[in-house]
Amino acid sequence: MSTRTSAPGPRCRRCLIPANTARRIFGRPSLRSRSTRLAKTSAQKDEAGEAAGTGRRRESKEKRREQLINATIDSLARRGYASTTLANVSDGARLSRGIVNFHFDSKDNLLIETLQFMSDEYQANWKARYAASDDDTASRLAALVTADLDRAICTPRKVSAWFALMAEAKSRPAYQKLVWERDARYRACLTENCRMAKEEADYTFDPETVTAAIYAMQEGLWLRLALGGREYRRATALKTALEMLGTVFPCHFAPDGMPLLEAHRSKKGRRK
Repeated sequence: MSTRTSAPGPRCRRCLIPANTARRIFGRPSLRSRSTRLAKTSAQKDEAGEAAGTGRRRESKEKRREQLINATIDSLARRGYASTTLANVSDGARLSRGIVNFHFDSKDNLLIETLQFMSDEYQANWKARYAASDDDTASRLAALVTADLDRAICTPRKVSAWFALMAEAKSRPAYQKLVWERDARYRACLTENCRMAKEEADYTFDPETVTAAIYAMQEGLWLRLALGGREYRRATALKTALEMLGTVFPCHFAPDGMPLLEAHRSKKGRRK
């Protein structure tokens, strides 16, 4: 009688015992490992997607906020302070009233944020112009004085919005604080450069008085631009500011306001 021997079944490669026995002892490590890897990959994708979504939401929020502020500037320039409402701001930004209320609780908060935005923009502009100027007093003074008339900030729209808000500063402490903070930094820098010019050329003026005069001139030029419409242009205001520099600082500027580089080393250009 012949004896039939069954073929050996598959064996576990790790321990060379039958696979069924190995599964009973060790379970299914390969399946568990695969599940773990899939779970980790899925979690990583979820985290990456969540981070990207957060970034998009943040970008979208900032974009909408800037849209609303720009629409507020438009409304202030066109309608004035009293007639600017959350409704026409939302219409101008092409966003819902709910979006306006989400970002700004009230008209007052919206206007304070708009004033802060414009103040930050103003300071960033003159500081950038000042930092980019040549390292001499004449160039620094020219950068400070003409920064007010830079195309980035000196537009009929922005100048009109400035005056609409500053007209309210007297009765609104929050506005007043922002306006004075903006002015204080600029005036301190301007006064320091007027003082340096006086030392270099033996001028007899008081630096703080000259700073106040320059500041008053700049406010007056902005007012002319706000009220003059197309009859008074930025180029005309810039010419006025430059010629003023030539008159007040004759050792540092030519009559047309062009800086006389190295003027502090020679006083030959000083007018008697």
